[in-house]
Amino acid sequence: MGLVDLFFVASAPVLKVLLLTALGSFLALERMDILGENAMKQLNTVVFFVFNPALVSSNLAKTITFEGVVLLWFMPFNVLGTFLIGSALGWVLIKITRPPQHLKGLILGCCAAGNMGNLPIIIIPAVCREKGSPFGAPDVCHTYGMAYASLSMAIGAIYLWSYVYNIVRIFSSKVNEKVNADEFTSNKKPNGATSKLLHGDSSEAVLPSENCSVSEDNANKLMLPSEEEKKGPILYAIKHYLRVFSRKINLKALFAPSTTGAMVGFIIGVVPQIRNLIIGGDAPLRVVLDSASFLGEAAIPTLTLILGGNLLKGLKGSGTLQPLIFGIIAVRYIFLPLLGIIIVKSAIRFGLVHSDPLYQFVLLLQYALPPAMNIGTITQLFGAGKNECSVIMLWTYAFASVSLTLWSAYFMWLVV
Repeated sequence: MGLVDLFFVASAPVLKVLLLTALGSFLALERMDILGENAMKQLNTVVFFVFNPALVSSNLAKTITFEGVVLLWFMPFNVLGTFLIGSALGWVLIKITRPPQHLKGLILGCCAAGNMGNLPIIIIPAVCREKGSPFGAPDVCHTYGMAYASLSMAIGAIYLWSYVYNIVRIFSSKVNEKVNADEFTSNKKPNGATSKLLHGDSSEAVLPSENCSVSEDNANKLMLPSEEEKKGPILYAIKHYLRVFSRKINLKALFAPSTTGAMVGFIIGVVPQIRNLIIGGDAPLRVVLDSASFLGEAAIPTLTLILGGNLLKGLKGSGTLQPLIFGIIAVRYIFLPLLGIIIVKSAIRFGLVHSDPLYQFVLLLQYALPPAMNIGTITQLFGAGKNECSVIMLWTYAFASVSLTLWSAYFMWLVV
C-alpha cells in the first residue's frame, strides 16, 4: 500500500475517537447536565475498578502464552525508554522555559508518560477493522492487537504510578515546604516574641528543672534494645527499610486494578492447567472469560466519553502557558517519535524484536502518544498544577488528532 492509502486507513480511527470525544464534551456542558462532575467521577470509578481490569485480563488471557511472553520481552523496556527519554527532554524544556516550581512535576510527567493504554486500545482495533488494513485478517489482527494494547496499558500503569507519581509528589512537597516557610515568616509577632523564645529570653522556663530529671530505671529502659533488635540487627534493618519504602512509594496506586488484571491474565494464559479450565470452546469455566470480555467491551466507548468531558475543563485556561504547551507538543509529537524510530528499528535490526508488523507498529506508536490522562488525577491528589493540567491536556489532545494520523500512517509504511 502507498503512503497516501495508509494515511486514509490511519485517519479513520482517529476520526472515530474525535467524534466520541466531541460527544463527551457536549454531554459535559452545564446546559446538558448529563456528564457532570459527579457523574463523570462515578463513571470514572467504574471504568477504573471494573471495565479496565476486565478488558486487560480477558485480552491477555486469550492471547498470552509462555512462548508469547518470550517474544514480547522487549515491550517493558520500550515503554521504560519512552518514560526516561521523555523525562530528559522535559528537563531540558524546564531549563529553557523556567516555569514556576509547582509546574515542574507536571511538565516532567506530561513529557514522560504517554497514554499507553486507552488510546492504543481504541486505535489498534479500529485500524484492524478498517478496510485495506495492512495487518492481515481483521479477526486475527484484532485478537493480537488487543493483547499488545492490554500489555502496553499494564506496563504503562506500573511506570506511571511508580515513576511519575513520585516525581509529582517530590516537586509538590517542595512547593508545600516553601509555602509553610512563608506562612511561618508572615505569622511572626511584631514585638519580637518569637525571637525571644528562640534565644531563650522568656521570663518563665518552659519546663521546671525538677521535672526534667529521668529516673535510673527509666534510663535503663531507654538504653535497652527493642525486642525486634534482639532478634537480629539485619532483620530489624530490613523491616525498617520496608516500612520507609512503603511510606515513600504508594503501593496501593502501584498495584492499580489494571495492573492486577494484567497479572491475572498472565497467570491464566501462561499456566496450562488454568488455561485449559477457562479458555477454549470445551473449557468448563469459559463463562468466566466470556463475562470478563463482555464487561471489557464497555471500556473503550466509556473511556472516550470521559476523555471528552475532562478536556472541556481546559477551555477555561489562560494563554500564559503557551511556551510550555508548545514545548510539550514538540517533545511528544516530534522528538520522541523520531527517537523511537531509531530505537525500534535498531532493535529490529539486531534481532531483539520479532517480525510481527503489528507488534512493531505498537512499539513505534508508544513514542507518539499524547500525555496520560491519569496525570490529571495525580495533580489533583497533590494540588499542584491541576488547573494548568487541564489546559495542557486540551491542547495536546487537540494536536494529537493530526499528529497521531500522520505518525500512524508513517509507522505502517515503515513496518509493512
